[in-house]
Amino acid sequence: MVKFTARRSMPEPVAPARPTPRETKILSDVDDCYDLRVYSFVIEFFHYRPGGHPTTTPAKAVKAALAESLVYYYPIAGRLREVPGNKLVVDCTGEGAVFVEASADVGLEEFGHPPLRPPYPCVEELLCDAGDTTVVVGKPLFFIQV
Repeated sequence: MVKFTARRSMPEPVAPARPTPRETKILSDVDDCYDLRVYSFVIEFFHYRPGGHPTTTPAKAVKAALAESLVYYYPIAGRLREVPGNKLVVDCTGEGAVFVEASADVGLEEFGHPPLRPPYPCVEELLCDAGDTTVVVGKPLFFIQV
């Protein structure tokens, strides 16, 4: 059984690195199904090899890359809104994605031999808090914890 303590920074929005269009994107009829209005999560593991650029941590690098990518994929920096007829739209507000920097006193080898496969032990410790995952309207579209 893997036991560890995660230390997290406060969640902060990461906005696009440059201005983006302010518009509304209408979603498909499939997206309007109430049963599909739920956040899902993905966990990816990557090896960190110390000795990279001395002033850039992996979290800083990912945060900068996220801000840059949100320029091109700007709807992800918006919020879901519900318009008349229970139709969902993405309001491209540029508010950003949620970013959390975390560290843990555990190594990947403690999760078992590669390749790592679900179910992961302590999965709740590996995820940033998205609140009620069945409420998607008005919340950020993307949460990331590095």
